[in-house]
Amino acid sequence: MANMSQEQKNDHIDCLAWQPSASIEHLKRRAKLMAIIRDFFAKREILEIETPLLSHASVTDPYVLGIPARFQHHGATSETAVYLQTSPEYPMKRLLAAGSGSIYQISKAFRQGDMGRYHNPEFTLLEWYRLGFNHLDLMNEVDALLQTVLHCEPADRVTYSELFTTLLGINPHTASTEQLMQYVQDHIEITTVDNDRNTCLHLLLTHCIEPRIGRHRPLCIYDFPITQAALAKIRDTENPPVASRFEVYFRGLELANGFHELQDSDEQRERFHQDILYRVKHQIPSVPIDEHFLAALQAGLPDCAGVALGIDRLMMLALHADSISDVMSFAFDRA
Repeated sequence: MANMSQEQKNDHIDCLAWQPSASIEHLKRRAKLMAIIRDFFAKREILEIETPLLSHASVTDPYVLGIPARFQHHGATSETAVYLQTSPEYPMKRLLAAGSGSIYQISKAFRQGDMGRYHNPEFTLLEWYRLGFNHLDLMNEVDALLQTVLHCEPADRVTYSELFTTLLGINPHTASTEQLMQYVQDHIEITTVDNDRNTCLHLLLTHCIEPRIGRHRPLCIYDFPITQAALAKIRDTENPPVASRFEVYFRGLELANGFHELQDSDEQRERFHQDILYRVKHQIPSVPIDEHFLAALQAGLPDCAGVALGIDRLMMLALHADSISDVMSFAFDRA
């Protein structure tokens, strides 16, 4: 290409854009690893299921933005707003409430605005739910899966509070919002900081903590602040109370997010309403609440724990890839 003009070089680059972003060898190895994952669940007699990619509602979490779509019946004069799912969580819990028993799913998921080395708007999630488990039990099973797929050492475990206290000298449960904002301004290059506790904690975790953890073996962080409970149970018996939630990190990547699942439909509805108020305040587009999901909780979700694990990031680690595009057939720029 040395003697090509810039226009010729651009044409040459464009003519290669039809090719997959991952090598064929990576795709073959990915397929073998997917078979290993399915075998992991088959040996535990966990049922594989499928749920829809399109939904009439979306998650209210202001930090997770869905991609809207439009559906129109033949002959209709108007369209129906629908959403590409950000996670199969809600329909999977509806199956649990209907008596499915422990289940898992390998599914596509979609999120607005996520692009980069570790992000793609369309990605693959492994999500599973175990009846009779709490978040600590499920951490053990996630650890077993990672050892099976990655041949890594057993995971370390640390509470959210211990992590912040040890690495930053901050108690994340008792520090004031003003103290958290000041720490962010002192240690992170950022022009403005929202006067919001969770935003500050998130920035501290992603910028000041994540680069320093899980370098040699996975790390499970558990017992989050109650303001970050999302769909997890809160344990009021702890002092201070904590959310029964965990996340898993390895080699700079967040791999999984799990909960001892909330069963109280009234409490879940109130959390959804708080999310919507936050969206309105911060001018984030609002979304309809998933009433089917809340009805399933009302009917009775069995005691269980659930977790979502990013398959593409897992493949990055297994194949020693530099970018998420190296392990998926066609990344977004080639879709």
